[in-house]
Amino acid sequence: MTVTLADVAARAQVSPATVSRVLNGNYPVAAATRERVLRAVDELDYVLNGPASSLAAATSDLVGILVNDIADPFFGIMAGAVQSEIGGPGGRAGGERLAVVCNTGGSPERELTYLTLLQRQRAAAVVITGGAVEDAEHAAALTTKLQRLTDAGTRVVLCGRPPAPETGTVALTFDNRGGGRTLTQHLLLLGHRTIGYIAGPEERTTTRDRLEGHRDALAAAGLPRGDELTLHGPYDRATGHAATVELLRREPALTAIVAANDTVALGACAALREAGRRIPDDVSVAGFDDLPFSVDAVPALTTVRLPLAEAAARAGRIAMGREQEPPGGVATIHGELVVRGSTGRV
Repeated sequence: MTVTLADVAARAQVSPATVSRVLNGNYPVAAATRERVLRAVDELDYVLNGPASSLAAATSDLVGILVNDIADPFFGIMAGAVQSEIGGPGGRAGGERLAVVCNTGGSPERELTYLTLLQRQRAAAVVITGGAVEDAEHAAALTTKLQRLTDAGTRVVLCGRPPAPETGTVALTFDNRGGGRTLTQHLLLLGHRTIGYIAGPEERTTTRDRLEGHRDALAAAGLPRGDELTLHGPYDRATGHAATVELLRREPALTAIVAANDTVALGACAALREAGRRIPDDVSVAGFDDLPFSVDAVPALTTVRLPLAEAAARAGRIAMGREQEPPGGVATIHGELVVRGSTGRV
């Protein structure tokens, strides 16, 4: 049921005129009253009217793109690819749409806040990129928010994260588990048995899936899970460097390292060089994603190539209604093993 201005007024125990003054910001209102009204707006998830030009429409010309970190090439590539597909017929400003990139910093709270703001602006579409946070409370809040967005006519596409059933969203998921399994199988076939693993943040679905794929390959080869040689941290170079120093301390006979992504792998390579270890002669290194710099690393990184730009462009077309949704609203996108000079035989 649609929440009205009167509902907010009743919750805040003020008049509808006071609510209007607070939301429009064009009349002085006591701080305590203003706080009470804003709290009622949040509690009821009241959707404010957008600009006057969009009042007659169900949605505006706004498209939201949620990313964890726009400075990370993984998310920059996807944001750019989505934006390239959102123009054309359908918008009122000469057929164009306004893309707003929302940088969450990996914060679940910021993710929900941005979705609320986009809902209030009656966004035409929202594309959410990257893995989800594995937290029951956040998952429930996110499900509710996604349902409200789609119920209001906003097209929502999840790109690179698991599906959100019963929310009316479309999900283009990456086969991170399969990619992780293939990567470790490659190292095992080369003869490696003492393999360190530098995983991403523990609460992320991407981290879990890639790590489970690694463990699947170890189990298939009759090897233990290797928990003592698995370390977690952010998806950045500093994590790769620090974790590699620790892995070498724990197991000086280490012959291979699998990194959570290519950026982490670069940090691992730097730490190995500082320790006097040759790549791949002494220690092989593998990454994930095949980011643009991977081929220019020395030696070039073995990695799993994810079609980031292609997947995100498809998400943009689906969000704009220019491409049909996949059957059941879910499509799995598989990666491809790319073997380069950073891995070798033992």
